[in-house]
Amino acid sequence: MQEQLQNGGQYLDTLINLFVAWGPKLVGAVLALVIGLYLANMIARGFNRLMEKKGMDPSLRPFLKSLIGNLLKVLVVVSVLGMVGIQMTSFIAILGAAGLAVGMALSGTLQNFAGGVMILTFRPFKVGDVIEAQGYTGAVKEIQIFNTILKTPDNKTIIIPNGGLATSSMVNYSTEATRRVDWVFGIAYGDDIDKAKEVLMGLLKSNDKVLDDPAPFVELGELADSSVNFTVRAWVNSADYWPVFFYMQENVYRRFAEVGLNIPFPQMDVHLDK
Repeated sequence: MQEQLQNGGQYLDTLINLFVAWGPKLVGAVLALVIGLYLANMIARGFNRLMEKKGMDPSLRPFLKSLIGNLLKVLVVVSVLGMVGIQMTSFIAILGAAGLAVGMALSGTLQNFAGGVMILTFRPFKVGDVIEAQGYTGAVKEIQIFNTILKTPDNKTIIIPNGGLATSSMVNYSTEATRRVDWVFGIAYGDDIDKAKEVLMGLLKSNDKVLDDPAPFVELGELADSSVNFTVRAWVNSADYWPVFFYMQENVYRRFAEVGLNIPFPQMDVHLDK
């Protein structure tokens, strides 16, 4: 009996010593865990509100909010484990090696994801814009996390990975309200250049889609091998670019023929030596 009491007293002393040694650390770790998780949720919600103010795409906001929140929670847990004396060096090394392996395996996917985040954050284009990128031209139908979907004028669907799209050159035809239309029209040598300039300027001014400011431009631009070429420029609203372009192509051909101006074309003389 006395031996049992003596052993019980030793166990009690051991428990008391453990409580004295680890109790404050455990209480501090629990408090740090609760406060850290609370702060992580607050930061994630604040980041979500910031994305809303910046006008970020609604489909991306929940994903980024969850990503930021989970990363912060992992950091909190790792910090708490370190507070209670658990050696995290080996654990972090294993996580780092696993993260490196996954990153190498998914390097292309991660690049496309980062590109999608950059596009949705800086907004070089939006849904509905007409862009030219990666050798394709079309209207932006959808901006996804990994890809951007274009619809071409002939109704083809083009899927472009965001990685290359975010890091290469891109032309956005919808950014500005107005655009300049350029043509080169040629007449034959010996034709009346003043009449040609008059016809070209008259056609531009007769089209109500051509803007007066900046004024239309018609000047002799080049004395080519077989033609006298005029440089013609006009400013239009972006939506009127192609209607005005085709209007001039057709009406210049008709009007030149009516007033006796010749549009040169390549010819070949063949001489037969008998």
